[in-house]
Amino acid sequence: MMFSDKHKNDLTANGFTTVDSIYSDAEIDRLIQTIEQADSNKATFRKSADIFAIRQFLKEIPAIEPLVFNANLKNVVRQLFGEDYFVVKSIYFDKPETSNWYVSYHQDLTISVDKKVELDDFGPWTVKQNQYAVQPPIALLENIFTIRIHLDDTDENNGALKVIPKSHAKKIYRPETIDWLQESETICPVKKGGIMVMKPLLLHSSSRTTNQKKRRVIHIEFSNQELPKELNWAERIN
Repeated sequence: MMFSDKHKNDLTANGFTTVDSIYSDAEIDRLIQTIEQADSNKATFRKSADIFAIRQFLKEIPAIEPLVFNANLKNVVRQLFGEDYFVVKSIYFDKPETSNWYVSYHQDLTISVDKKVELDDFGPWTVKQNQYAVQPPIALLENIFTIRIHLDDTDENNGALKVIPKSHAKKIYRPETIDWLQESETICPVKKGGIMVMKPLLLHSSSRTTNQKKRRVIHIEFSNQELPKELNWAERIN
């Protein structure tokens, strides 16, 4: 793993960066085995022809946590975010070889919390599979980092993220208002065992799979902010 100030600068300036070789092939094999051994009949597991997803991933498969947080990943978290960040959300996505699942440009504007409470500047609310999500004040979103761990080689043919650099610095940015004369699109290929680090306010999308290759990703969000006392992060892990 080669980690440098360039990664830090890219993340701040552009809203994303990629780091190769965080996990060895053997470590990736162990991660995949552990996921495949999990009981997939739980409510937090979502299965369809186009996507298999596990919400509250680190909670649902406790054995996965030490495998995910190897020395390299801990080092990246420390160097990029600092000492005081903790996990606030985790999802596993498996996009099969024949998936038609695609996601148009959007920002990640919600956080996962333990219940619904009326609070100033928190809303709108949604609930999926007993999981409450809410759009918090923008300052809270600006402080979140997302790490996407790639268990497969991923490029534009199997759903690598497409992003609009620097869009994370523009607060709420509605996709229908993107000015393509001003903005440019970047594709973010990531090798198996590598990670993509991004800010949730970065506009991002992903295409359908066209090369018959899987795309499995572990998505983890980190914050160092405490919520108002009436609310708790749904998945806080220190």
